[in-house]
Amino acid sequence: MTRILLVGYDPETVDFSDPALPPGMTAEKVHAGIAVAVKQFAERGWEADLCYIRPDETAAPMVERQLASASYDCVVIGGGVRLPARRLAIFEAVINAVHKAAPGAAIAFNTRPDDSADAAARWCRLEAGGKPAIRQN
Repeated sequence: MTRILLVGYDPETVDFSDPALPPGMTAEKVHAGIAVAVKQFAERGWEADLCYIRPDETAAPMVERQLASASYDCVVIGGGVRLPARRLAIFEAVINAVHKAAPGAAIAFNTRPDDSADAAARWCRLEAGGKPAIRQN
């Protein structure tokens, strides 16, 4: 079964006033978008895990720990992680953590939480069978 890791900032830690983020985005909209993504992963027959990180030096170690816990076919990194220019160093740390801890996994980028399954689909083929699951870490 195809296994996906969705990495994003914990919505409760995001400064939605940052002009780099889409206007009108809120923690509630992020949670709703993630729910859509989870449903879309399941419809494709994929197993998916969520990895919420904080916008600080704990981000990369958290991603590395999650990647060490399972084998992933694709890691989808949320737009909120890569968009704010002032957080470029954290984005780079997350990318390097994925590269180090899961060198065989594809890396995909969403534009908003609800297009995460489409981002993963660019790199993973649809697998049939099995009951997909979602875990939050």
